[in-house]
Amino acid sequence: MGLPKPYRLKHWRQFQAVYTQGRRYSGRYLTLRCLAVEPPGFEPFQGDRPAQIGIAIGKRISKLAVVRNRLKRQLRAGLYPLLPGLVPNHYLVVGVKSGILECEREHFLRELETLLTKAEVWHGH
Repeated sequence: MGLPKPYRLKHWRQFQAVYTQGRRYSGRYLTLRCLAVEPPGFEPFQGDRPAQIGIAIGKRISKLAVVRNRLKRQLRAGLYPLLPGLVPNHYLVVGVKSGILECEREHFLRELETLLTKAEVWHGH
């Protein structure tokens, strides 16, 4: 199950902007980077665009694509119920640290909620 299209961070330029200009929040298993962005053609009554999310898992975590893709699916499944509570007009990149393979799914999903709250981009708490 993937994220809905409006919530996906797609282009490498968006990832690069988050890495160079965004704030970083670290936990034991995950790293969250976030960047507040202004909507294109911003007008007060135009409305906001939803937060866009990307997941970055390097080969350092595992050489096997099967393992990396399983982690991505688990993170997307954990993010899915949190989407309505995310603050709009933000780019978010969730990075994975090397200790994640030894922990249980519930632990890193709880940490994800903690990092989103710490970054003040999730008001569903």
